[in-house]
Amino acid sequence: MGRIEAVCISEKKGTVKRDIGRCNIIEDFGLENDAHAGSERQVSLLSYEKVEEFRRRTGGETDIKPGVFGENLLVSGFDLARLPVGTVFYTGDIILELTQIGKTCHTGCEISKRTGECIMPREGVFARVVRGGTVNTGDEIIRPFTAAVLTASDRSYNGEREDKSGPLIKELAEAKGYLVKEQVLLPDDEDRIYGELVRLADEIRPDVVFTTGGTGLSVRDRMPEATVRAAERTVPGIAEAVRAYSMGITKRAMLSRAASVIRGRTLIINLPGSPKAVKECMDFLLEELSHGILILRGEADG
Repeated sequence: MGRIEAVCISEKKGTVKRDIGRCNIIEDFGLENDAHAGSERQVSLLSYEKVEEFRRRTGGETDIKPGVFGENLLVSGFDLARLPVGTVFYTGDIILELTQIGKTCHTGCEISKRTGECIMPREGVFARVVRGGTVNTGDEIIRPFTAAVLTASDRSYNGEREDKSGPLIKELAEAKGYLVKEQVLLPDDEDRIYGELVRLADEIRPDVVFTTGGTGLSVRDRMPEATVRAAERTVPGIAEAVRAYSMGITKRAMLSRAASVIRGRTLIINLPGSPKAVKECMDFLLEELSHGILILRGEADG
């Protein structure tokens, strides 16, 4: 969790941003009345801690006011430049998605002239506005857990049966504060499932991909095989724990071949196909899963 330390705009390009304390942030645009809003770099953010480090390194430079590096939001609590593109932040009703790390400094910017250095090219980040709202100095800013949901079912894909498990996973995850970035429905085809898992983990980069379906003994049940193909590391304890828990409900849980793995910084967790079993497993998983996600993000110790 972090904090908004300053809210800055410049009404005219070529002028230094100034802290106005409160501003409307407009969806798919940026800060209201900011001269740089509306570009592909809608909102710029900078870590407060990096500004303080710069101040110390330059001999206690005192005239470093918020906005002097060209940032819209000065934020404490996050090392922003170390986060992956696609990272999502919430502050109040606002949702921001990180789109770029750093940019070339304005030629001869004021801070560079004064100190010979500007930290924005390596420490600044840029985000698009997914949802707008009002931001104030002192507001909390959080990085929510993110998820994607993948259903594998021939019958649902062909329109013969409604997919109830995928939407239920989305609903249960969102109730726990997750931002579900994508929901996908595929047939029981190993290659297609594998390709989609790779795309989600490598391009969308959610903290976790929950899959449903395809974990049984049928010839067409290929979810575990696709999941293991996509894996860089395995996390067998998750699947084992879900099976052990489910065995207390039905001994048929022994027939599950579900897998749990890591690709990049994304957990991929296979869940059963039935809505009833999905709810039981999600209720069991979500509380403890948060610690594992924080470890995978590098935000907690193992």
